[in-house]
Amino acid sequence: MSGLGGVRHLYVHLPFCASRCGYCDFVTLVGKAGRHAAYVDALLAELGLERDLLAARLETVYLGGGTPTFTEPEELRRLLASLPPAEEVTVEANPETVTPALARLLREAGVTRVSLGAQSFQPHLLRALERRAGPDDVRRAFYHLRDASFDNVSLDLIYGIPGQSSSDLDRDLEEALALGSEHLSCYELEAKAGTRFMHAHGEELARQAEAMEGYFQRVVETLVGAGYRWYETANFCRAGREARHNLGYWLGHDYVAIGIGAVSTVGKRRWRNEPSLGRYLAALRAGERPPRENESLGPAVKLQERLMLGLRLDEPVSLAAVGGAVNREALARLERLGLVTAGAGGLLLTERGRYLGDAVTAELLV
Repeated sequence: MSGLGGVRHLYVHLPFCASRCGYCDFVTLVGKAGRHAAYVDALLAELGLERDLLAARLETVYLGGGTPTFTEPEELRRLLASLPPAEEVTVEANPETVTPALARLLREAGVTRVSLGAQSFQPHLLRALERRAGPDDVRRAFYHLRDASFDNVSLDLIYGIPGQSSSDLDRDLEEALALGSEHLSCYELEAKAGTRFMHAHGEELARQAEAMEGYFQRVVETLVGAGYRWYETANFCRAGREARHNLGYWLGHDYVAIGIGAVSTVGKRRWRNEPSLGRYLAALRAGERPPRENESLGPAVKLQERLMLGLRLDEPVSLAAVGGAVNREALARLERLGLVTAGAGGLLLTERGRYLGDAVTAELLV
């Protein structure tokens, strides 16, 4: 089936996990091994219903979760074989799921990039995060991917973990650099109010919050000093190894997303599939689109989002393209403070401005 539309980015949500980490607020399902085949059937049915929105050949496909590599291997293989061809195909993986056989499956199925959820290399921090993998599992998974000829591997790290010290963060960065991954995503831990994780670690999380700015600066200085490009607020890469799928979001490109809880944005429309597995499967078995929340995006919203996301990058946002969302008085003040530059090339946060990030962007918005 050939696509007639122009959307070149596809996200596929695979929600299954072996267990649920206390800090996670993604749409996930624990276990459900007996539902994997039915879920893949439903994904492919939804893709068929939305195929005309997509270009014949895509720029990127991204399988996120959940833990996509926890999906039953033959169902994962079937899914990958049925997706449209794309220049970049990324699969998220938890280290404990990556065996030599799984790495070969991904490579043979056309996956070009793997995002490995390391989070930390320190056993006490992995226990705090309720992760199943240990440091050796992370290293082993990385080497399995290398043995399968993957030359584009990303590692996720988290900082601000309960019990973490600045020396723990230094060791995590050293471990990641020793592996030599092409891409690193380094995220501040965000624990949602009311979660069991917040209940268990609230006091320590408050202490960690005071250290976040220092941690962030440590991450940037270490990775930039090691030759990585700080191309997005939380993302660092070797030359030419940007996450093209995520760049599509940050640059305001349209994307189609399938699966429970998945969010699509096409033109002036945004829709989010409800997170219910039962309703999702039932609707698609009946040949219908899953239950969704729909939103109409007006010009002002589109401009604001383009500005907010674009300023996360290290390349300027066209002022002509987002000018209607910019508070000119705030812009002049932030320029005087050395937090923003606005020239012929466009609008760009300075290094100081990037450390403050969202706070500067919020000031700029009309």
